[in-house]
Amino acid sequence: MNAPFSWSHLNQWHLGLGGIALLLAASMLYLWGLKRVRAYSKCRTLSFCAGIIVTFLATESVLGVYDMSYFSIHMIQHLLLIMVAAPLFALAGPLDLLYAAGSTRVRAVLDGRIVTGLLHPLVAFLAYFIFIPLSHLTGVFNLMLNYEWFHHAEQIGFVVVGYLFFRVAFGIERGSQLHPGLRLVFVMAAVPVDTFTGLALMMTTRVPYKGLLDLAPMGTGGQWVLQNFHLGGAIMWIGGDALMLLACIPITIHWVRWETVRTRVIDAELDAMGL
Repeated sequence: MNAPFSWSHLNQWHLGLGGIALLLAASMLYLWGLKRVRAYSKCRTLSFCAGIIVTFLATESVLGVYDMSYFSIHMIQHLLLIMVAAPLFALAGPLDLLYAAGSTRVRAVLDGRIVTGLLHPLVAFLAYFIFIPLSHLTGVFNLMLNYEWFHHAEQIGFVVVGYLFFRVAFGIERGSQLHPGLRLVFVMAAVPVDTFTGLALMMTTRVPYKGLLDLAPMGTGGQWVLQNFHLGGAIMWIGGDALMLLACIPITIHWVRWETVRTRVIDAELDAMGL
């Protein structure tokens, strides 16, 4: 049980060997790919580095210290993982790098039915559609509170599900691609998931998870925990929707540019035909 949070706690860290080892392993693997593919995009590399930094801060900083005591901080951590770090990893194109740097066998696996199926837009959407409410509105949340290993697995799940979702939304990696206009629809169709989950959390009249009461900061009671629970719901609703809408901006810009280029090509073809 932690002491109540104050701004003087911002210098606290929750350094876990497992989490740091995973981040280092991912960084080393990406660096190995960069050495094999020398002409890889610098923007993608910077996106990967930013994703690693955001993931580290979300899990190992003061957010990791209080993520089990404050539901609101727990929700901030989740949004950072699935809607900030994951999109950055999607922009980094890790599978493209692995495909370019890997062996023939690696490329065969990436082109195989299993990986192709897992990367399908419908799978990405369903994963997001199911994972968000499942991890917040069911007994899965209690498992996270009771078992540290499950908590870490859930954090990984947020990054993976977010990556699968935003790689489709951004459409910069090889594989199944949506029309640029459909990518915008793809993202907007997921907004109600965050809205529903956030509102469901805000409207509860009691704390649904006993673990939150057991892990609440010292000197707090059930009413405080409920209020913080409602605050977490508001963060999910407003913060989640805002980040989704923010992601729509580059998608819309890309769509407009794509339509402009396509219009020019069609006009050139019509001119060549004398129409």
